Amino acid sequence: MPSAVHSLLVCLVLIVSPYLGCSYHTSYTQGGRHYVLRSNRDPRQPKQTPSCSSAHSGPSSSQAAPVVHRLSPCSPLGAARNQQLEKPSVADVLHRDALRLRSMFQEHNHGSPSPAPAPTSAGGGLSIPSRGDPIQELPGAFEYHVIAGFGTPVQQFTVGFDTTTTGATQLQCKPCGADEPCHHAFDPSASSSIAQVPCGSPDCPFKGCSGPSCTLSVSTNNTLLGNATFFTDTLTLTPWNTVDNFRFVCLEVGFGPGDSSTGILDLSRNSHSLASRAAPSSPDAVAFSYCLPSYPSDVGFLSLGATKPELLGRKVSYTPLRSNHRNGNLYVVELVGLGLGGVDLPIPRATIARGGTILELHTTFTYLKPQVYAVLRDHFRKSMSMYPVAPPLGSLDTCYNLTALNSFSVPAVTLKFDGGAEVDLWMDQMMYFPEPASPFSIGCLAFVAQDGGAVIGSMAQMSTEVVYDVRGGKVGFVPYRC
Repeated sequence: MPSAVHSLLVCLVLIVSPYLGCSYHTSYTQGGRHYVLRSNRDPRQPKQTPSCSSAHSGPSSSQAAPVVHRLSPCSPLGAARNQQLEKPSVADVLHRDALRLRSMFQEHNHGSPSPAPAPTSAGGGLSIPSRGDPIQELPGAFEYHVIAGFGTPVQQFTVGFDTTTTGATQLQCKPCGADEPCHHAFDPSASSSIAQVPCGSPDCPFKGCSGPSCTLSVSTNNTLLGNATFFTDTLTLTPWNTVDNFRFVCLEVGFGPGDSSTGILDLSRNSHSLASRAAPSSPDAVAFSYCLPSYPSDVGFLSLGATKPELLGRKVSYTPLRSNHRNGNLYVVELVGLGLGGVDLPIPRATIARGGTILELHTTFTYLKPQVYAVLRDHFRKSMSMYPVAPPLGSLDTCYNLTALNSFSVPAVTLKFDGGAEVDLWMDQMMYFPEPASPFSIGCLAFVAQDGGAVIGSMAQMSTEVVYDVRGGKVGFVPYRC
């Protein structure tokens, strides 16, 4: 009976596939596998230019701001660079991932190259960049952007956002250096609601400040890089979502992100972060949530203080937040199992859960302990033995040549978290295709082996709303939200 149902589904999909929109393939899931069928549409036909109206005209929800990828034609940064929609090479993606992971797990990677000389210590766990290079200093922190307003009247800027940035939201501010473009910099003198954080106050993390303001001159090798000064002001995420007395650090003279953005919103677990400062008073609301777009041409969202999804009738599954003795600013959960094709893989819970799991916004692939990844890889390869193998793409060592096929299927991967939360990964969340418009090319399992804790990358989170209920001590997953 199951084979008859499957045959009927294949026939129906083949009949209607020419009428199913802009993609020249169709896909569906059945029996724990994702199936892809080639359709009759000519892939050489011009692609429809994506509409960016939702990214520029404002969010449909009063609590949510549109989120775009840095390579999106809808990104103001992409438009500013006259950038065409393109996908970086797998080498580029792995390089950015490696830099990001090194910054997160530096204490574990004793064999990795030493980082650049650190600037003068700020104290209080705050990390101030020693250069304006977002890749080296805040690796990958600018993968996704929102447009946010600062001060009164509102000055709008494009900023990144991150859940692992420690210490404070950081903005490039005026005055700028002589060789720096200043049109992307916040002007504190133009805001009527701004207030300096006093030196010595609980809001000032600088141990070495002097004078009335919380200011530190950052230098390296006896060369002044610039000044870092803490302020409080009003943040406007949307016209209906504002945060008063929002603390941030102004980076002046010599600090300038290389991608024309203005800075980064700190959504970490730090007591001074935006997520903590904007924590809702209502028990019916969560601290924040985000949904990463599936493709650069799509638009996701970021919300602060939104109503719990279950109260809105949405299906959500939660996993408890765990503490991290090495870094209390991180949101750590526990990945306790993996499913493949609807069957649990034989991995002891203690093996996979040890070290905790981080949901990472700006690491593309998902990284697992070598012994955990080996089980997933071996079972995946066994289930894909009918397809021609392709050479590895860098660290992606499980690849297949699907170019000449008219159809193929892959076993679905399920991420299983403590507390019973499960995330079923769709094809685009678990397989990496160098040709983004066509799965009938080279396809690789988008998981990588690495020492340390598990890191769930942005691919595995795409289109899923990730809900941070910090008050309730849990993180939730709502499928198919953007």
